[in-house]
Amino acid sequence: MVRRDFLKFAAAGLAGAALAGATNPAWAADGAPTSLSPDEALAALKEGNARYVSHPELCSIDLAAERASVAGHQAPWATVIACADSRVPPELIFGGHGVGQLFVARNAGNLVDTATLGTVEYGAAVLGSPLIVVLAHTSCGAVKAACDVVKKNATYPGAIGPMIEPILPAALAARDDPGDYVNATAKLSAQRTAARLTAASTLVSGLAGQGKLKIVAAIYDIETGVVSYLG
Repeated sequence: MVRRDFLKFAAAGLAGAALAGATNPAWAADGAPTSLSPDEALAALKEGNARYVSHPELCSIDLAAERASVAGHQAPWATVIACADSRVPPELIFGGHGVGQLFVARNAGNLVDTATLGTVEYGAAVLGSPLIVVLAHTSCGAVKAACDVVKKNATYPGAIGPMIEPILPAALAARDDPGDYVNATAKLSAQRTAARLTAASTLVSGLAGQGKLKIVAAIYDIETGVVSYLG
């Protein structure tokens, strides 16, 4: 029902754009979504990360064959909100996945703005992705910047300051943590972001309420390669 409502809304929007003289944008080709359940998708990510850590040489892919197989239709089985950090490539750390399997949105600090929320909604409601992972990582620069605002009253130029504002509540909450302050903040920020998804989106909350979508927070250790899931 949620997917059908989304498509009706999208069709109405396209019709309005056409009447206004706009050109028709390209939408994903029709086709069946993944058959994986939310729990099966999560298990696949866990198995892939274990393979990446223990046997990285096995994380090889035939990109030519995969590119051809998804040229007409995509059916990703997991959506990942990841940091833009160059050391955190989701397709690799989850087992060397190629094209057509992960629906990825990346920005500094793995945050959810309007564009990212729309991306997540499209992945879940239109493409049928059954899993959303908010993926933080250790030694995150965006998180460190937020921590420095809290503890050192740091300021940043341009759009960097406003960009990290959503991390500040987590940095404030974790400032007395006895462990690594930056990593504790990264974990808490990812958990807060995951929790906000259902509050911010009726599409996401509707699918989650029907058991068709699972949302989890996780953190990637850039030294060990291990992804840990947060309760």
